Amino acid sequence: MTHLAPGVWGVLPTPFHDSNLAVDHASIVRAVDLYRTLGATGVVGLGVFGEAARLERDERLGVLRTVVDAARGELGIVAGITYSDTAAAAAEAEALTAVAGDRLTAVMVQVNSPEPGELERHFATVHEACGLGVVAQDYPVATGVVVEPAALAKAVAGRPWLAAVKCESPPTSPAIARLAELVDAPLFGGLGGIGLLDELMAGAAGAMTGFSHPEVLLATVEAYRTGGHRAARRAIEPWLPLINFEAQVKVGLAIRKENLRRRGVLSSGAVRPPALPLPSGLASLVEAHWTSRPEEAA
Repeated sequence: MTHLAPGVWGVLPTPFHDSNLAVDHASIVRAVDLYRTLGATGVVGLGVFGEAARLERDERLGVLRTVVDAARGELGIVAGITYSDTAAAAAEAEALTAVAGDRLTAVMVQVNSPEPGELERHFATVHEACGLGVVAQDYPVATGVVVEPAALAKAVAGRPWLAAVKCESPPTSPAIARLAELVDAPLFGGLGGIGLLDELMAGAAGAMTGFSHPEVLLATVEAYRTGGHRAARRAIEPWLPLINFEAQVKVGLAIRKENLRRRGVLSSGAVRPPALPLPSGLASLVEAHWTSRPEEAA
């Protein structure tokens, strides 16, 4: 299997129409176009922040078809697997691969156990079902499963199916530093880019996350590659208030979708329950953050 290329892999939102919360495929195309024109390494469809768990099976397959078509063969594509149950995850991986064919780079599979042997079997079973590399996603906020870096490394290190590890268990930078010692595969931070600078210092290959202004993530990763910590800090520092604002628990998804709507990428900022819609009390803060963005992207 091939490791994922370094850089920025944008986690795509799943846009919905205001009227009936049906999937808005035209907005998906615009979201993919944003990453494609910016020169991102790839995109991630059907991730946790893409509300994949709130989509019906046919909707998930339709979203992936649209992502594949919009990418035009110019972006890598990772498909998130909704289920933590091994049999269900394997079946979904097989179905998604049937839709995307060789246009799919890898599948992203959530950590479902703290026990290395069980976890290795989980990832291997999904790989065997679809034939693709696995991005191991350590995201305890979504799964409730906490795994120590050493245990995760024992499950994935040296496995031919490992494409990458997505590290979203705070504090992320120590976990990435430890995994970098134990795993010969690219490591990516997430969580909206809130820890990107420290993650790069710890050994991350880039970011695999979403942000309403992904060009900032690309600029930060490139600045780190060419100029190190000081250059990367200059690139991201003016944007940290907005990154922090979008990273808020429970309402971060609605905030990010609203910002993407303001950019003209999404037609609506709607989310599906049980995700919380944008609270009316945050409207003035959204406007304040929007109007105070750095001039080069305002």
